[in-house]
Amino acid sequence: MFYQLYELNHAALQPARLYADAVRLFYSNPLNPISHTPFGRSVAATAELFERTTRRYGKPQFGLDKTVVDWKNVDVTEKTVWSKPFCNLIRFERGLPAGRKPDPKLLIVAPMSGHYATLLRGTVEAMLPHADVHITDWVDARMVPVSQGSFDLDDYIDYVIEMFHALGPDTHVMAVCQPSVPVLAAVAVMEKRGDPFVPSTMTLMGGPVDTRRNPTAVNLLAEEKGSDWFRDNVIMQAPWPVPGFGREVYPGFLQLSGFMSMNLDRHIIAHKDFFMHLVKHDGDSAEKHRDFYDEYLAVMDLTAEFYLQTVDTVFVRHALPKGEMTHRGEPVDPRAIRNVALLTIEGENDDISGLGQTQAAHDLCVNVPADKKAHYMQPAVGHYGVFNGSRFRSEIVPRIVDFISSYGRQNRVATKPKLVRSAKG
Repeated sequence: MFYQLYELNHAALQPARLYADAVRLFYSNPLNPISHTPFGRSVAATAELFERTTRRYGKPQFGLDKTVVDWKNVDVTEKTVWSKPFCNLIRFERGLPAGRKPDPKLLIVAPMSGHYATLLRGTVEAMLPHADVHITDWVDARMVPVSQGSFDLDDYIDYVIEMFHALGPDTHVMAVCQPSVPVLAAVAVMEKRGDPFVPSTMTLMGGPVDTRRNPTAVNLLAEEKGSDWFRDNVIMQAPWPVPGFGREVYPGFLQLSGFMSMNLDRHIIAHKDFFMHLVKHDGDSAEKHRDFYDEYLAVMDLTAEFYLQTVDTVFVRHALPKGEMTHRGEPVDPRAIRNVALLTIEGENDDISGLGQTQAAHDLCVNVPADKKAHYMQPAVGHYGVFNGSRFRSEIVPRIVDFISSYGRQNRVATKPKLVRSAKG
């Protein structure tokens, strides 16, 4: 009932949001003399702030229609190349000249942890000049009818394996944050089966492979509360009249509350500054705020079974590093990985996945040759900076591009890069 009350409250505020939007338009219209006064701008800013803090943010668009390849601007077209009820695989098809040597196929596995895949827009944009990029576009669980069945961590791993098969041999995979564990598990399962479609390289970025190392507040909370507490306190049924009515989910608005509470003071200051930017008519700064929060406040529901199984497997039992994780009843053994080159990337100031948690993958994949492993720690960045921002583009992307180019099956070089620990060393 709590989710339904949330929906009713949102609906009840709709007239107030419409009125606030009308007030904003009136007091910001340049034909209105009052709009050029501090009073008029203050009223418009108040109305916009109210409307933005009470609205539901829809799924953003990637909006990537151009990139630069070989120093030339080329068109980019989004195409869905694989689809299942809970995920679509999007390819960013570039308008390359006929006969040009193909770039490596890159599968970016986006987090299924609340935000949409568009959170990795900067990641995709940075990789487009160097690779044939595909990304997992996870579907909001409240939009999937109950008749489509359930979706848990085992299904997630199956989806990843099916995507590798759809993309074909010599694919490279990049897992950002949460997918690091299921992607590592999927590769281990494929190697154990002798699957010919196993990826050439696997890049894990800021992922919770072993949360016992340098645990963060998020890790400690999950371990302290246990999966039963989350089942009793955060799992709800999707309300009527959404397509997924009756499905048990971890609601996006609860996830957003958790995200914001971690740095609540920063968000309050950001909104206060936004108000002042509007009053001072600082349009550029106000637009940056809108762009960031249009993305940050757009959240999706997760299926209850996936969320609870992930909490229990990754954060409570630490099943993968303990050798206790299973997939469809079969053990997941990273020691089976022998042919996939492994690159791990961490941020020095990551407060979501602490230092060492992603690097732990090297200790699990003991049968990957040493010359096919590399680790990089990026100084002076937090969790978001591991896959986005200026340091990501200038210091992390070149390392990823060099790694996948070196270990692609069609373009392997004789000399392989050695372990790189950080930019400082």
